[in-house]
Amino acid sequence: MLCLKRILPTPLKHGKSPYWIMVEFTHGGNTEELRAHLENLGLSLGETEERLIKEKPERLIMWREDGELVGHTIWHASNTRQHPNGEPREPDDKHILEDELGVEGDFIELHEIWLTDTYRGRGFGSAFFQYFEDMVREKGYDSIVYYADHPAAMSICLKRGYKQAYGVELDGITGERSRYYVLAKRL
Repeated sequence: MLCLKRILPTPLKHGKSPYWIMVEFTHGGNTEELRAHLENLGLSLGETEERLIKEKPERLIMWREDGELVGHTIWHASNTRQHPNGEPREPDDKHILEDELGVEGDFIELHEIWLTDTYRGRGFGSAFFQYFEDMVREKGYDSIVYYADHPAAMSICLKRGYKQAYGVELDGITGERSRYYVLAKRL
């Protein structure tokens, strides 16, 4: 199992006095721990997500505070022509990526991001996006794409300069099919 760790002391302001959070992002993790964590939240690990992690364990990033699992991310490389499994990208998705958002060729897709409700609003998302964008640059990619429907995630992306388009129909984390916003950032 690959296990890369990065601990980010992140300054936050709460009221008038700044404080620091220590969030740890670990690549590759215990899939059973993730599964149990998701089940405690009333969620499950989907087949696609499990396959992505099994193929390359470093695609799973576990978020921890004081050793406690508080969130996770699953990511993978993709491109505007085809999905990672080799199937051609749908014409409307390709149009949104290339024509509306200016993404062409290879990019990193932020496939899934989840943070336990009690940890939201404390700067973890902002710390993660800084970490993730730096990681993507280090891997030699110049674009990130994220299909999102959660207002908090979209808000963080927009504050960080992501462009937004609407209209791709996908299955979500709960298994429901709905329309998602497509967010993209050139680094």
